[in-house]
This record gives sequence, structure tokens and C-alpha cells, in this order.
Amino acid sequence: MAEAAGGAGSGPGQRSAEEGAELVAIIGATVPTGFELTAAEEVQEKLGSAFSISRDRGKIYFEVPARCLPQVHRLRSVDNLFVVVQELQDFPFKENKEDALKDLEDLAKKLPWTDPLKVWELNNSLKKKKAKRKKLHLQSTASKEKLNDDGEEEGADQKVTSKQEDSAQDAAGGEPASGQDMEKTPGEEEEDDNEQSDAKDGLQKGSGSETKAGESKTGEGEAKVLKFRVTCNRAGEKHSFTSNEAARDFGGAVQEHFQWKADMTNFDVEVLLNIHNNEVVVGIALTEESLHRRNITHFGPTTLRSTLAYGMLRLCDPQPTDIIVDPMCGTGAIPIEGATEWPSCYHIAGDNNPQAVKRAANNICSLLKKNENKESSTSLGIPLDIIQWDICNLPLRTGSVDVIVTDMPFGKRIGSKKKNWDLYPACLMEMGRICTPGTGRAVLLTQDKKCFAKALSRLGHIWRRAQTVWVNVGGLHAAVYLLKRTWERAEEKRSFW
Repeated sequence: MAEAAGGAGSGPGQRSAEEGAELVAIIGATVPTGFELTAAEEVQEKLGSAFSISRDRGKIYFEVPARCLPQVHRLRSVDNLFVVVQELQDFPFKENKEDALKDLEDLAKKLPWTDPLKVWELNNSLKKKKAKRKKLHLQSTASKEKLNDDGEEEGADQKVTSKQEDSAQDAAGGEPASGQDMEKTPGEEEEDDNEQSDAKDGLQKGSGSETKAGESKTGEGEAKVLKFRVTCNRAGEKHSFTSNEAARDFGGAVQEHFQWKADMTNFDVEVLLNIHNNEVVVGIALTEESLHRRNITHFGPTTLRSTLAYGMLRLCDPQPTDIIVDPMCGTGAIPIEGATEWPSCYHIAGDNNPQAVKRAANNICSLLKKNENKESSTSLGIPLDIIQWDICNLPLRTGSVDVIVTDMPFGKRIGSKKKNWDLYPACLMEMGRICTPGTGRAVLLTQDKKCFAKALSRLGHIWRRAQTVWVNVGGLHAAVYLLKRTWERAEEKRSFW
């Protein structure tokens, strides 16, 4: 496992909690390929945790107290989370298939399952309590609306006014906001407190519980037999077995060890068996679906994952009061992520396709409604505007924009490689015109690397390449380019080719 600067001194392996000591977990996270260091920096910044970056691309590991699980789930750069049971650096895989699979069976019976299963149980209880709070809040909101509808007979105009006043009062939580530059809204702070309290309660209950590890209790207090499945992710050419064979035999040993019931679809526990050459990491999944599914409700043909959008935005280091533009926003993944995570910046999104603009507007409305349900002050609005425009003739003043972040057409599902030869240089020229000379920067994602490199070489007087991050986007080998704006003016038109 490759250590990152400031990383943990030892590779991930579940630390056994002594009696009375705080339960500590090694968390594994899958992240967008190429943005491992970005994710690790977010972990260090928000959790203060030491980290390590896996040799297997797209994974990081970090150590946290179990009570911090709510904060872990709020990380913006991670896709899926799991608690590490144990990591083995140089596992001696035998050349004979039967012997190699037998070793995996024996491994399942020797692993330190107790603490990771406690973490899984705590995580499960937090999810249930959060779902219960959400259900109660929706019921409360519905009953309030019903009372308002029943009690109002003055007319349509008065009804609208009353509902607006009610929503504004709910959004403010009955208290004035202390400032516009708050990182957390009152509603979010209340949610944080609730989840933190749930985590502490779960730990206290867990410490006094005599339930056997790996069993959960039903409403009557009887132990319930858990259903599970094993998912194997394998990379390397020297293995004598397939991923399915490893999952089957390892899963059989897990079933025998815990007396759990195997179920490939309706399972309670998902055991992860990650094999990368001679490295083996066994974990238990903490997420049922990827955390990148958080902002987008209306999808287009090329919707960008929110975790990748976050990584791109973080790359350009947004500062308070920065004006950030996405001139080819599609469904709005980048500006919505930006407005959510960097509310002290002003975000402008646009696209030439009216359908894309409509989808982005719907996604913004969905986010506002979601914030309103949280009773947070952000339900009053977010610092984001959207407009339909021509990328080659933007209605923005010269030098008025600090940052440009966008996902450029790959020339596959949208546009064509041939059109990109004209589009890319024209885009870079117009972006250079609106971007502040000397301090402006741009983060651009594209899979058409040859065309982009050619366009950039012809516009080197405007843009200087500072960094390239190689990423995997839907199985395509793409690149994220960080560009810095030079001091040269960009109004004049040039012939590019």
C-alpha cells in the first residue's frame, strides 16, 4: 500500500479495541480514479485522520473513531465506504487452484470480525434512525400543510402569501441566521447533532450488549439470522482462480463460521474480498449505493458523477467571492456541487442545449426542495444562476470570471471528434476572454486528449497547463486539465490551424 504524505504509519488492519477503550475503525473508501490524493486531503481536512492510498487505484484508507461515522458519510469525494476487517500485504497464493481457494477458506475463519461487525451494527442503526427522522419530518410537514389548507378560506392570494411565510419561517428555524458565510446552516447543525448523538447512543448500547457478533435483534429481542453475500474484486494475472470462485469458497467459509444465510439480492451484510496481485483486503460494506447519487434527479446522456465534480472543483481551489462558471453544464452536476460545498462563491451555469438547461433547472429545484425539507436556511436559495447561451459567444464581460470548471464534449455521445477540432480552440479562446488575466484558472475534463492538446498548443499565449489528472469516466480514459490564465489579452481573433 503506497503511503501518502501525512499518511498512517502502518497499512490498514482492524485495530482491536481493548475493553473500555474507544472503538476505532479503519475505513476504506472507493474514490474517482485519479483523485485519490484529493479525497485523502479532504479526509485529513475534515476528520483530521491519517490516511494511506492503495496501490490499487481508486481506493484510500483512513482511521477514525466509530462515533465519527456520520461525518464519514458526509465526505464529498468518496463513492462507497467499507470497514476493513484485515489487510494482508503479501498473501502467499498457491499455484494450485484448490490449494489457493482452501487458503481463502481458512483465512475467513481466522479474521478478527468482532470490532468491524460492531462498526457495521452502529452504521446500520444510524441509517435506521436517520430514515425514521426523515419519515417523521415528512409526516409533520404533511400535517402542517393539511392544517393550512383546511384553515385558510380567504382566497388564493392569501394562501400563497401564507405558505411563503410558513416556508420562510420553517427555513429559518425560528431563529435569525448569524451570517451569510456560515459553512453550516442551522438545519445542518441540528442534523449533525442528532447523528452525533445517535452514534454515541449506539456505542453505549453496543458496549453493554451481549448479542453475539454478527447477529441482530428483532423487535421481540430474539436473535435474527443475518443474510449476507460476498463480493470479490480481483486484479492481477498470477491468480489460478476467478473472482466468482474466490467469492463462492470464501463465502462458504463465512457462512459456516457465522451460520448466516446466503442471499445474493436481499442481503443484510455485504462482505468485500478485494484481491490486487498479492494484496488482500477483507471488508464489510457501509454503503448500499454510491454516495455520488446525492444531487442529480434529472439525468442526461452524459451526467457527471458528483464525486468527480467535487474533485474538479477542489482542484481549482475556490476562494470566497470567486465567480465560478460552467459554460457547458449539461445537467448541472458541477455548479450544483459547487454551490452546495462553496456557498461563499457565486456560480453561473449555462449550455447551448435547451433540454440540458431544463434538466439543470429541475435539478436545482430538487436541491432547493431537499434543503427546505431539512428546515435549513439554504431553502431560501443557493448562489447559482443558469442560462442558455452560446459557448463561443458568452454574455459575460471580459476578465470578469475567476474560475471555469466544465466537462467538455468527448465527441462520442454528444458532438463528434470532427466538430471538436473547431469547437475546442474556439472554447478556449472565449474562456480566455472572460477569465481574469494572471489569476484566473480553468479545470477542464475531456477524453479527446489529442484535439485538446493541439488546441492548447495554439493558445499557449492565453493558457498555461499547470497539472493533468488522469481519470476513468465510464470506462473511458480521460484527463482533467488544470490551466492557469496568462496576463496576455485575448480579445483578438486568430486563425487556429
